Amino acid sequence: MASDPLAALIELPEVFEAVDAARGSVDALLREVRGPALRRRVPEVTAESLRRGAWASARLESGPAAAAVDIDDFRAPFADDVAGATARGALRVTTELASLAEVWTRAPGQCLARLHTLAAADLVGAEHLGRPRPGGGVPERLAALAELVTTPTQAPAVIVSAVVLGELLGLEPFDAGGGLVARGAARLVLLARGLDPQAVSVPEQGLLELGRAAAQSSLAGYLTGTAAGVGGWIVHWSQAVALGGRFGRDAAAAVLAGP
Repeated sequence: MASDPLAALIELPEVFEAVDAARGSVDALLREVRGPALRRRVPEVTAESLRRGAWASARLESGPAAAAVDIDDFRAPFADDVAGATARGALRVTTELASLAEVWTRAPGQCLARLHTLAAADLVGAEHLGRPRPGGGVPERLAALAELVTTPTQAPAVIVSAVVLGELLGLEPFDAGGGLVARGAARLVLLARGLDPQAVSVPEQGLLELGRAAAQSSLAGYLTGTAAGVGGWIVHWSQAVALGGRFGRDAAAAVLAGP
């Protein structure tokens, strides 16, 4: 086995170009928020970007049940139903990402357990929080994923996060809130590996913009394990990250327009 299997993924068709475009979009956003107009308001941009990311992740998780909630109205208190519980979980996940970034680099399993506790607190009983499903190879595959992401790699952050997202969405290790956990973990990779250290981009909104059908098709390809399928999934996630840079600029503009 190659000592750095993730690094080889950059050689898949169209992956290098897509990853480069994603990195360029986020870099442009970072230059903007570090400019004179925003440099003192970066925490506000981060908070708004995280709120927008939670909105998008909740919509992806809840489907049509959350479709009526406009991004400007995505604020507590939320309705006392499944969609509201999902919204609360999504917001808890994004809010705690910064505090988990350092932990992720050494204990990703611990981070996943914490993310699930945040995501599913209002969806499942306390005995299920942070506990992956037993059997079915789930514990073993999570352990393998943890080993993979803590092994040094030259792969760009976008590729590592694409693999984390694809593995978690495909495995579905938790009984509820799994999509919130997967998207939170993917964004955590971007933060921890330095692509977006201030969490100002909104890749979740990029996924929402690309649509559920495209995501499902790309994920199905990834789960085949073929070069074309894996490459297609990485390209899809890279496009979401690139769009996330654009949506991060929308968040920055909202901060500037506010009080």
